[in-house]
Parts: sequence; C-alpha cells; structure tokens
Amino acid sequence: MTLNPADETFAQSLRDTLGDGVLRVPEPRYAEEPRRRFSGQVGLVAAPRQTEDVAALIRLASAASVPVVPYGGGTGLVGGQVMPDGPAPLLISLERMTAIRAVYPTENILIAEAGAVLADIQAAARQANRLFPLSLAAEGSCRIGGNLATNAGGVNVLRYGNARDLCLGLEAVLPNGEIWHGLSRLRKDNTGYDLRNLLIGSEGTLGIITAASLKLSPCPAGVGTAIVQVPSPEAAIDLLALARDQLGDGVSTFELIHRQGLHFLSEVLPDIRQPFASPPEWSVLIEIGLFGDTAPQEALETLYSAAEARGLVRDAVIAQSEAQRADLWAVRERIPEANRLIGSVSSHDISVPISEIPAFIRQGAEVVAMLGPFRINCFGHLGDGNLHYNVFPPAGRSRSDFDVQRAPIKRAIHDLVHKFGGSVSAEHGIGRLKTDDLERYADPAKLAAMRSIKSALDPKGIMNPGAVLSV
Repeated sequence: MTLNPADETFAQSLRDTLGDGVLRVPEPRYAEEPRRRFSGQVGLVAAPRQTEDVAALIRLASAASVPVVPYGGGTGLVGGQVMPDGPAPLLISLERMTAIRAVYPTENILIAEAGAVLADIQAAARQANRLFPLSLAAEGSCRIGGNLATNAGGVNVLRYGNARDLCLGLEAVLPNGEIWHGLSRLRKDNTGYDLRNLLIGSEGTLGIITAASLKLSPCPAGVGTAIVQVPSPEAAIDLLALARDQLGDGVSTFELIHRQGLHFLSEVLPDIRQPFASPPEWSVLIEIGLFGDTAPQEALETLYSAAEARGLVRDAVIAQSEAQRADLWAVRERIPEANRLIGSVSSHDISVPISEIPAFIRQGAEVVAMLGPFRINCFGHLGDGNLHYNVFPPAGRSRSDFDVQRAPIKRAIHDLVHKFGGSVSAEHGIGRLKTDDLERYADPAKLAAMRSIKSALDPKGIMNPGAVLSV
C-alpha cells in the first residue's frame, strides 16, 4: 500500500485534533543513531503527554496512510528508530510520558510509562527497597518502552532474564489507533493469545507501547564482585558451572573479557584503573547477590579456592568496598566506549550455545584471519551465551580503510554463528541493519508467520516500515 509523507497538510490535521503543543521541532537527534550507520528522515515530530494522545496520532496516521516511527531514548544500535527511505514519517517520541504510575512493593510490581528512563525506574524500585534488575550501558538515557520493544538484555540476564522476562503486562496503541489496556499485575493468566509477548521485541512494527507492568525483585542482602583471570574460555565455562553449583541463582553477572578490550582501554581511556598489572588474555567479571548471613566476599573466596584446585583460575581481585566494586565494573562498562573510540570495521551482537563458545571463538579467529590482519575484541555475557564479537582495523589504520570488507566480515561471522546454531541478533534487535540477515537465516515458517501477523495487525503498513521485516 502506498504511504504518504507527514507534510504540512498532515501537520495541520494534528494541530486541529491535538493542538499546537504536541508537535516539536525535528532536531537532528531524532534522525540519528549512535553508530551513525543510518541517517534518517523526519517529516514531523510529535511528543504526546498521554496514551489517548498517542491513540489520536495513530488514528490520524492510519487515515492518511502516513508512516509512523516510534522513538524512545534513541540509543538503539540497529537503526530501528530511524527511517532513511520512503515518505518522511511521523516520529512519535515518548519523552514526555515518563511517569511512574504505581509501585506495589508487596507484589514486587512497578508500573511505568514507556518514556520513563531505565535509571529512573531502577531508582524508584530502590526507594521501595526493591530491585529492577534490567541493567545496560545506556540505562541513563534509554527508555523502558524501547527496552521492551527490542527485548533488551544487559548484564543481569543470567539471573533475572531479559526485558521479556521482567514484564507482566503492557498498555499499547495498536496500528488502528485502539488502546490495548493490558497492564496486568497477574502472574497467571491463560486467557488466550499472549499479546504482551507479541509486542515485546516487535520494535514498534505492531504498535506503540505506552506503559508497562514490571517485575521487581528483593534487594540482595549482600553483593560481591570480582575479576578473575582464567586460562581459556573453556575454563571460564567450567568456572561458571562451579559458581552455579556453589551459589545457585546467587550468580547475577558472569562477563567474559578479552585482553584486546583491556588494551583498547589503555590506549584511549588510560584513566580507567585496571585490576592487573599485565592484562590477562582472558578474564571474567563475576557478581553475586546473596541473602541471609553469608558474606559475599567470603563466598567468592571459597569459589576461587575450589576453582584454583581445579586449575580454572590464575589470579583474582575481589572488591572489598563499593569504590573497588565501581572500579571493577568500570573496566567492563567502558569497553564499548573504547571500542567506539577505536572504531570497529564490523560489530556483531551474537549468541551461541554456551558449550560451543570456545570452538566458535577459535573458528571465528580463523575466519577473520583469512579476510585480513584484523584485531578482534570478543567479550560479553558469557552466562547467557551472548558475545559482542567486534572486528577492528590493524593498529595505526582507520576503519574507513576497510569499508569494502565490512559486508564480507559480517557475512562470514554470521554464517559461522548460524553453523553453530546461534543467533545473529542476541539482544539489540533486528531494526533496519539486520533485515537481510533475518531473511537469510530465519526459519521460513517463522518468517511467513511474522509476515502474516504484520499484515493482520497493520494492514496499511504504517508502523515503522522497513524495520524487522523488509518492505
């Protein structure tokens, strides 16, 4: 179906319905994404204050066949929030819908509007002596609606699950402008199809999330953090198994770090305090959260002793204060920033079965070496099988020198991921960056079902056209 631009005639219809206050100046930030792989276009920017305003905007867009791009914090890394091609869209920003509507501490539930910043939700949970465990690098600016729309992961998936696992219900505006009032606080509800899980991860292609009912957890009595040297990825996996045998669900974070990432930190962020005088080839950041009287530092020491007896570890730094904990976390959290400053040729957000990770890392290095003298920074969430596998130019060279090799590198790595039964999009979504990958690697029956769902819910194709499914 032919779509029309969000032009001045359409703008006037918005003003007539919602007044002048809903429209905003289309600043450059609305057409950008962090990696600058895409430059979007924007016809109009609307910033509604309430769900009824979102519904009115969608009804007008549907009637005029105007494309709609939902916009949260703008932190997405796969181009889902920008539309470079086609008629200039109506961009609906949720930045004014930021309310924490309710907190139910005894139920471990918080209800927030979609524009609430993730860090503000975490703070609201802490005020109620509860934990909202979704945590990622962009939490100071990303918004919960976008987190849910992309099914964000982060560092605590091992213990608490990803965004999908932390949501009980949604309020959303569907492509025809109807409001779905699904803000359930129920943990058991088998009344038909699960629209919540359909909308989570749909990246704004099936509707716009306007509020969410979120799961909270008790705050652990004690938190312990350590960075541990391991001789190999195989040893890291064995250490993970040992940690879970000893501590069960007390293991919150288990992050694999490669020496290349530490070298990048030394090169471009030298103020970051690194735990070891000589960067080890492989290390793991472990964080545990325990209840009861067990001291987490003692638990980590016991774990280290057992791992040392098995030859799984070589050295460790266990945080003895909150300041030391912050220093250890800074090492892991600033690696993506160092990556950006160095400039990758090709970055990959992938997952493979945990036991296959060592073989994938070995074969990945072989595949990349066949394409050129590149540097690899492989790091990420080992506990849930999600690796950030990033390929960089040789020292002294710029990524622009290797632009022509970006596509071959991406294809080679993604083919290898597929061979190992993995996913080429572990936690960042498909957006517009990976639509071809979805076509190439997804099961045909799944693709057909996705297209049928899209056609049924959004027959005019106005919702984020070009994202997830190619037009």
